[in-house]
Amino acid sequence: MSDTPPPPPQQPPAPGPGPRETSPETHVIDYRAAERLLAARDPRGALRLLDSVIAAHPENTAARLLRARAFFASAQLRAAEREFALVLEREPDNAFAHFALARTHERSGRHEQARRHFRLAAALDPQPEYLAAARFEK
Repeated sequence: MSDTPPPPPQQPPAPGPGPRETSPETHVIDYRAAERLLAARDPRGALRLLDSVIAAHPENTAARLLRARAFFASAQLRAAEREFALVLEREPDNAFAHFALARTHERSGRHEQARRHFRLAAALDPQPEYLAAARFEK
């Protein structure tokens, strides 16, 4: 006989946070939560939620537009530009996307590109903010 005691019985792993189950409802909840996070000035938190939504629904233009806004708010300008451009490929008449892309170009120091998109935004939707940014000559 050996003097070493037998090994303790194996315990099953403690339940803990495993992979999160996702469903269409989960994606809607994540999208809405991302909107609230962006409004609360937490763009990086919004981006974390939107990544899974867009991975599951890459065709969802609203989610892409929200992600573009979150990229812009977190000063990730190249990523914002890519997302705004993708939205405009799908919806070339989206005045807000043109305006936001123009702001992105402006912030990046690309003023001629910004001016073009400001003018497109104003032509598509003559809101005072868009018209002022377009700076049409009289």
